[in-house]
Amino acid sequence: MTNTLLGGLSAEEFLAEYWQKKPLLVRQAVPGFTGVVTREEIFQLARDPDVESRYVTHDNHDWEVIRGPQKAADLRNKKRPWTVLVQGLNLFCPDGDALLHRFDFIPQARLDDLMVSYAVDGGGVGPHFDNYDVFLLQGIGQRRWLLSDQDDRSLIEDAPLKILQDFRPVHDWVLNPGDMLYLPPQWAHNGIAIGECTTYSIGFRSPTYQELAQQFLGYLQEAIQLDGIYTDPDLRRQANSAEIGDAMVDRVAESLRRITWSRDDVRRFLGAYLTEPKAHIFFDSPDEPLEHDDFLDACAEGISLDPRSLLLFTEGQFFLNGEPVHVEPCDQAILQGFADRRRLDSIAGLSEEGTALLYDWYCCGFAHVSDDLMD
Repeated sequence: MTNTLLGGLSAEEFLAEYWQKKPLLVRQAVPGFTGVVTREEIFQLARDPDVESRYVTHDNHDWEVIRGPQKAADLRNKKRPWTVLVQGLNLFCPDGDALLHRFDFIPQARLDDLMVSYAVDGGGVGPHFDNYDVFLLQGIGQRRWLLSDQDDRSLIEDAPLKILQDFRPVHDWVLNPGDMLYLPPQWAHNGIAIGECTTYSIGFRSPTYQELAQQFLGYLQEAIQLDGIYTDPDLRRQANSAEIGDAMVDRVAESLRRITWSRDDVRRFLGAYLTEPKAHIFFDSPDEPLEHDDFLDACAEGISLDPRSLLLFTEGQFFLNGEPVHVEPCDQAILQGFADRRRLDSIAGLSEEGTALLYDWYCCGFAHVSDDLMD
């Protein structure tokens, strides 16, 4: 499957030759693909207040962006080219979640979400660049992609989008249904709809080191424990009572040197940080949860992670939706497979503690035993 998706390349070849290095155009990456949602379903999601969406319209250099929920009237606009973009399609559409995880040859810790954009003729978001990797898979219709590796990233002032002032493309490709384009970070690009079209964007997380540092310091704030209180038995009278003296600075500096961290601290931080759901994500518990024994019987048909759940592991430690999870050593191999494939066809071999853990996840809405129990 990956071989077709990457145009005959193995995942290893793609990572070595293209990942974060240069673009890759794949004709018929997903043969016969026209999308996982209809136009009407895209519009319905765009009008939902619980779904992130943007409506972008333009006329020459005049751009307008409206954040959701969208108005039905705007989605029938025929005066100017427009596009509507829906984030997190994988959270609301099982087929979208399955499409996103076809890209698990990149670690799930790096996967972000699946976005779908619908555009009328001429619609797009203008020439821009992203700071993350993205796969652009064409659904219905055609889209023309202009690409540039230019160093000039000056933006149009006061525009509601980050649009490049001087875009100089070096590639000009038209994608048909099932075609796909991979773009590394910093490659400028402009996608222009040729008639009605949809494009599915598989994006990846690329936090800045500043963000990682801030989040890690916040993690340490809750994790560290420094004993004692500030004391100064050798205090001497100062010439100026309002001055913060060198002795106080030195004493506090010495105490702060006790704040240290290890590689294991970083590992635990990443587990919690990378699995933390976005702020707008909520989980729905079953209205009438199965009793424990009935749950075990239902697991004979398999159990799957909710599309909103992220289960990661590292060195025998497991993290689900921002929280560490204790897993018995005898259950770790099975739950590693659950994390990788996001589904277990059988829970045979799990200990009582392991099945109890899955039952708790089911009751919290983190996992589901079958499609008919997800409502």
